[in-house]
Amino acid sequence: MDRKSLSAAFRATIPVLMGYLAIGMAFGLMLQKIGYDLIWAFFMSLTIYAGSGQYLGVSLLATGAALSTVAMMTLLINFRHLVYGLSMLEKFRGMGLRKLYMIFALTDETYALLSSAKAPEGVEPKRFYFYIALLDQLYWIAGSVIGAVAGAVLPIDTTGVDFAMTALFLVIAVDQWQSVKSHFPALLGGIVTVISLAVVGADNMLLPALGVMVLVLLLSRKKLDDPGVPVAQTAGTDTERKEGPAC
Repeated sequence: MDRKSLSAAFRATIPVLMGYLAIGMAFGLMLQKIGYDLIWAFFMSLTIYAGSGQYLGVSLLATGAALSTVAMMTLLINFRHLVYGLSMLEKFRGMGLRKLYMIFALTDETYALLSSAKAPEGVEPKRFYFYIALLDQLYWIAGSVIGAVAGAVLPIDTTGVDFAMTALFLVIAVDQWQSVKSHFPALLGGIVTVISLAVVGADNMLLPALGVMVLVLLLSRKKLDDPGVPVAQTAGTDTERKEGPAC
């Protein structure tokens, strides 16, 4: 184990640690409420590891949804990960078998970190990226199990706890907005999503919105490959700068 890389990755993932413990606990509480114990929470977080997909899974398990419905809903919810993966192909190049895990572990928050994080001096970048992904999943698993255990022993009202996922995403999005100069991709995503919602409705807006975003970003790739100079950062000294694609 490369302790130097692990230590650097831990420092970079502290915001995700705080968030994943909270939203993982929320998932565990919700799962326990419908009759599934900590073993289910552990293995769902170990093998599925998709925050919004797991939240959806709680509702589908509660209603006894058909397997075909589960498959289609999961595809729609997590389709955005295809876009994430395409943008990370170069960063994951040369990681060997670890690349398979990196693809599996690319959640919204891990993607946000990897897209902007820069390995500190003296730290091997590929190990740094791998430990970021691994630590994030361990945080999520720990939160899920803690939540399931708490739900089994304490009378906790889970109303509204599913908003924790949205809250964490907003925190990460604000951090990314502040850390780069160009806000074109973020603005594009917001505008296209609102238009898609207005045109086709909430039930059908995801795929059209993602399709338009991918097309526009591909056409703008040459310009976006030069992300500009970051204007702020979330770690390190005030004079340090970090590089990463705009988001």
